[in-house]
Amino acid sequence: MHFQVRADNHVDNSQERQERIRAEIEGALGTRLGDRIRRVEVYLHDQNSHKGGIDKRCTIEVTLAGHAPVVVGHEAAGIEEAVSGAIDRLLPSLDSVLGREADRGGRVSMSGEKT
Repeated sequence: MHFQVRADNHVDNSQERQERIRAEIEGALGTRLGDRIRRVEVYLHDQNSHKGGIDKRCTIEVTLAGHAPVVVGHEAAGIEEAVSGAIDRLLPSLDSVLGREADRGGRVSMSGEKT
């Protein structure tokens, strides 16, 4: 699995922060997705820079084998809260994508192609 954390120039992107984020995401995903995850990219943004407020944004993009990327985001007052919020949104989104895949169960789609 390829894992990358990117940040704008207003966010500290230290190695320690990257390791904490990776550990939090891997802990949340657990072993249930295992080898299906190909890539995880995390984008950290401070939208208002020095002005403050609820302007920290974390966007997480997860690419599963055979699927389009799943992208979620969350805004909060701090980077850690934004990361946690995005992870909370990620799990239901991944479950939805994988649930749709399991739900097809060999039925014929409306286009006539077997799914």
